[in-house]
Parts: sequence; C-alpha cells; structure tokens
Amino acid sequence: MVFVLCASCGPDKGKGDIPGNVHKDSIQIYFGMSKNKELSLGERSKAIDRALALWNVGQRDSMLGPLLYQKNFLHLSKGEYDSLLFHHERFKAMDSLLDDDLNKAKAYYLMGYYHREIAKDFEKAYLNFTQARNHYEQLKDSSWVGRILLYMGSIEKDQNDFFGSKETLTEALRYLKSPGDDPSIAQAYNVLATDHRKLANFGDAVIYYKNALKKAGSDIEKRSFENNLAATYMDDGQYEKAMEILQGIIADTALERTSGQYARILDNLSYARWLSGEDLGEGPFLQALEIRKTKKDRRGQIASYTHLGEYQSRRDPKRAKAYFDSVIHLSKVLKIPKAETDVLGFLMELDTGNVALRDRYIFLKDSLYQEELKVKTQFAKYKYDNTRNRESLLELEKVNAEAELKASRLRNRAVIALFIFLLVLLGACFLWYRSQQRAKRLAQENKTARLEASMETEAGLSRRLHDDFGAGLHQAMLMVQRNSNSSQILGLLDRLYGMSRNISRELNEVDTGPGFKEGLMEMLRSRAPEQVKLILMGHNGLDWDSMAPLSKVVLYKVMQELMINMGKHSRANMVIITFKMEEGNLRVDYSDDGVGADQGWRALKNGLKNTEKRIKAIGGTIIFDSRLEDGFRADLTIPS
Repeated sequence: MVFVLCASCGPDKGKGDIPGNVHKDSIQIYFGMSKNKELSLGERSKAIDRALALWNVGQRDSMLGPLLYQKNFLHLSKGEYDSLLFHHERFKAMDSLLDDDLNKAKAYYLMGYYHREIAKDFEKAYLNFTQARNHYEQLKDSSWVGRILLYMGSIEKDQNDFFGSKETLTEALRYLKSPGDDPSIAQAYNVLATDHRKLANFGDAVIYYKNALKKAGSDIEKRSFENNLAATYMDDGQYEKAMEILQGIIADTALERTSGQYARILDNLSYARWLSGEDLGEGPFLQALEIRKTKKDRRGQIASYTHLGEYQSRRDPKRAKAYFDSVIHLSKVLKIPKAETDVLGFLMELDTGNVALRDRYIFLKDSLYQEELKVKTQFAKYKYDNTRNRESLLELEKVNAEAELKASRLRNRAVIALFIFLLVLLGACFLWYRSQQRAKRLAQENKTARLEASMETEAGLSRRLHDDFGAGLHQAMLMVQRNSNSSQILGLLDRLYGMSRNISRELNEVDTGPGFKEGLMEMLRSRAPEQVKLILMGHNGLDWDSMAPLSKVVLYKVMQELMINMGKHSRANMVIITFKMEEGNLRVDYSDDGVGADQGWRALKNGLKNTEKRIKAIGGTIIFDSRLEDGFRADLTIPS
C-alpha cells in the first residue's frame, strides 16, 4: 500500500533493472535528505516519498521502520493530520514486516502526542502511549518507559483520575533513575503533587512539590513549581506561606512582566492577599487579566474572571455575575465543564431563587461524575488489558524458550538419562549400605550399653552382697560363737533380712503392666528414709499404660538408683519428684536439699554412671546438677 501511494512521488521506470545495492544506497541518500533540517519540510517530504518508492513491497528490510516513522513525523510537522492518521494505519498493517521495536515505539509515541496535544482525544492518546511503553520495555529503555508513564499519568490527572494518576506516576519514578532523567523526575513529582492537592492531601502535595523543586532545571520551571506550592498553601488556608513564596517570585527581576507566567503569579498573589483579609482593589486582578488577554491565554482568563467574581461577590454582586458569566462562556468554548460548575456554585449564592442555575449545576455535576467514572473505568481497563497482554507475551516467550530447551535436551536425552540413572542407583546403594551399617552400629551400641548397665548393676549388687551383707552375716556368726546378747543378734539378723529383701527387689523383674504406677510410687516411698519428706507431683495425670515396657523398666531402675544414692550420700531432708509429658516424652525432674557435691563427685559414683548408661541406651537424656551445700538435681527425658 505504501508503494502504491508513493509511486507517483518519484520515477519507477526501469526499476527492476537497478541492482539491489544501488537501491539501498539511493534509499539511504533520500532518507538522509528527509532528516536534513536545512531543507524545507516540502523537500524533506519529497525525499522520504522517493525513498519509500524504491523499497520493494513485501520485503523485510531494516530500513522500513525508520522510513515509515520519518514519513509520519513529517506529516505531523507539516500539520497534515489526515495523512498522518492514514499512514499510521499503514504502519500498523505492516507490523509483520517490522522487527523494529525502536521505531514502533517512536511511531506510537508520535500518535500519542498528536492525540493528546492536537486532537485532544485523551483516550486514544492513552492507548498509543501504552503501546509505546510496551515497545520501550522490549528495548529495556527504562528512561523512555518512565517518560511514557509520566505522559499517561498526566492524562489521568487531566481527566480527574487522581488515584490512577498517582499509581502510574509512582511506577514512572521507579524507571526514572539516571541523572539524565532529572527533568522527567521533576515533572513526575509536580504532577504527583497536583494529584495529592486535588485529593486534599495537602501535606503530601507540599512534600512532592518540594521534591520537584530539587530536580527543577530552568528558572521558568522552578517558578512554575513554586507557584503550584503556593497554590497548595492557599488551598490549605496557609495564606502567609503562600504570599511569602509568591512575593519572592514577583521580586525576581528575571521574570518578564508581560509573560503569561507573571500574570499567573500576580493573579495568585492578589488572590492570596485578598483571602488573608487585605483589601487591595481590583487593580492587580485586572492587570493579570489584561496580560492573559494579550497572550490569548483563555484558560488563564477563566482563573482571572473567577477570582474577580469572588472578589466582587459582596461588593458588587452585579459586577460579580458579569465576571462569572465570562467564565461560563469561556468554559463552554474550551469544553471545561468543571470551571462552569465552580462558578455556578458562586452564582447560586448570589441568586438563591434561580432554579435554572440550580438545575444546570446539578446536571453538570452529574455529567462530570459520570464522565469521571467512565474515564477511570476506561483507564483501569486499558491498564488491566495491557497487563494481561504483556503477561501473555511473557508466557509465550517462556513457552518458546522451554520448547527450545526441550528440543536441545532431547538430543542428549539417552546419555543424560543413563547418567542420572547410574548416579541415582549408586546413590541409593550407598545410602542403603550406610543405613544398614548405621543400624548395625546403633544396635551394637545399644546392646553394649544395656550389657554394660546390666553388668554394672550386677557388679554393684555383688559388692553389696560381699561388703554389706557378707560382713553382717560374718558378724552375726561371731556373735553366736561368742554367746552375745540374743536381742543384739536378732536385731542384726533383722537388718540383714531387710538388706536381702532390698537386693531381691532390685534383681526382680519390674511389673510393666497396669500396676506399674503403684509399684513405682511404692518403690520411691520405700526408698525414702524416715527423716526425708518425699513429695511426688504430676504422676496421677499421666497415661502410664501408653508407655513402652522398656521405658518403664529403665525409668524404674533409674529412679531406684537415684533414691539409693540419695539415701547413702545426700543427707537430705526433702526430695521433690515431678512427672510430666512434653512432646511425646516423659520428663522427670528430681531435686533434693542435701549436701550436694562438686563436679567430680558424679564421675566417682558408679550408680549414677550406670544411670546415665541406662537412659542413653533407650535414646533418652539425663542432666545432673550438683554443688556443695546446694542440693542435688537431675532432669530426665525418657521416650514414652
């Protein structure tokens, strides 16, 4: 289609006979001429048409994107907007021939600019900026992504979608990071501050305007941000702060006294002075209005007429109505219904009985609400759709990458599969062998520990039979031979009987059935000397039946050894034993108030060493704590 359009712009006679390299050179020459700013726009347009006439229709060429973009750019520069729209559609139709994100991004940005600044079609501007942003993201050009988001956020702000604008501008600032982005950062902060100001978040607005001032480049830009900051203070009722800023700007000799910016500053300063209670007359307001009329600044005139109307509302209501009527006229010409709504509010105060004013006000408020709701919904939908499209593209890229990776892996699949199989097999064999060896080692260690505990118990009993019982029996025999007092002999025999009964209890099997708890408690009480007060806690609330038989035996033996050691060594007056379940284990806390011992005492006592081995043999733990004159404590944990 482009070739057909451009064929009349240059000769095509004998074109088929021209070598390809000559075509490319000629295209480059004409393209260079189209960018030469020393030539007129007409000459540059003819040059780009000739370059496109030499392009072979349907051929993929790296020059196609730059040529099509340059043609659209020249149409925009010449004000040929119908041609711009027509050729942009041709540009989109050739998308399949273009692997050129840069010129696609530039083309969509160009159309976004046209629809925003010239056609005032903000919806189409937003859509084109969205496409430009996507292509700049493909190029990973964060600066341009940030700038495009700034334009999109500004459109949302202009359409009163302040929340959407805040979201877009916050995203823009995440992309604008390099020093060259400072102008865009300044504008982003300025628009973000305006969003907060319109939402009556004056504190946040002040912060963002001050951030914008830090990044401001030119004096004109700085004065503009300062004026906005002063307007925020005025909205917040801080007139002194506003006047201080505006007076500082007015005093700047670099500010041209006939400029539109001077008129804006003068009008705002006069308004702030009047709001603060100063009666300064119409003069400053009218001076600002005249400058704006001279500059044909009709938006500025709306502000001037509004301020004049407010000023005269109480002094001269008739004159105030005339000013407000001027605002209504300009707002209709410029299609700014918000301005008309604002002055209708003032007019209703001046003419309370005017039903027509009230009806017009209600109609405009409803229309504005519906329009703002429509705009917010549209922008939200565009954002959502664009996000879904980008996610779809990313997913497609992911699928393609995975397919390519899968194809690559298939070429080596057999070797990789065999290697993994052998590796897994060897690993499994190693783990199996290691687990078997560990099981054997643990079983042997457990068996050895039990054997050592049993042997030490037997050795202890043997020593007691030899040293205690044997010595007592020998003494009884001597007393009989010497015809000692019979009562003494009987007392000694009674003690020997009690000793034999205790040894028998230690050797007998422990009852691990339903009677275990009673047997354990009876053993503890019987092992406590008469002068020792034994306190048992927590044993009644435990489920003893669920405890493993081996754990019961070990508990019984360990507590028995602790009580024996207490009776022999501690000289305690009180023993407290607490039972409780913690995380599936039985916890036993033993403590007495005896003489205690130093840290070397434990190593010397075979009974307690034997206790440790019994506990460890079933996977439990025991911790001793004993110091001289500070009693003895033991904390046991036994698997239940």
